[in-house]
Amino acid sequence: MNEPMNLDETMREVRACATRMNAEYGATVFDEWVVVLLQRPQARVLAYSGPRSQQFRQTFQRDLGSLKSALLAGGHQDGDFEFARHATGTCFEGFMALGNEAYLICNNTSSSMDEIAKNPRWLSAQVPFADLSEKICARQMSLEA
Repeated sequence: MNEPMNLDETMREVRACATRMNAEYGATVFDEWVVVLLQRPQARVLAYSGPRSQQFRQTFQRDLGSLKSALLAGGHQDGDFEFARHATGTCFEGFMALGNEAYLICNNTSSSMDEIAKNPRWLSAQVPFADLSEKICARQMSLEA
């Protein structure tokens, strides 16, 4: 079995995925990438990349939108992901399970998943996301340094 990825390695993979997705799509697919830990009693942001680092924590619960029930239901295997087709504004477009109750939140703060998917280049932009999912499935994220 492969060694788990630490948070820094995970974020390097996320940035590489975002770069590849944007290149395939021809524009920014998700401008917000966040690793959150959903352990009780309160969720914690472990890493954030995006345009609204100050507001993100304040609007987290609201921005879960239609993904809230799926995300909080738990039981996800490493690398599992889900998209919210009709999320708008700052509501999150997708998440990926990273292991250890950690999740990657993907969001486009100015476009909906429905709008993103209308571009024919969305199909090829999904390949790097699927590759990231496979890496997460194979290695899981560790919260150890």
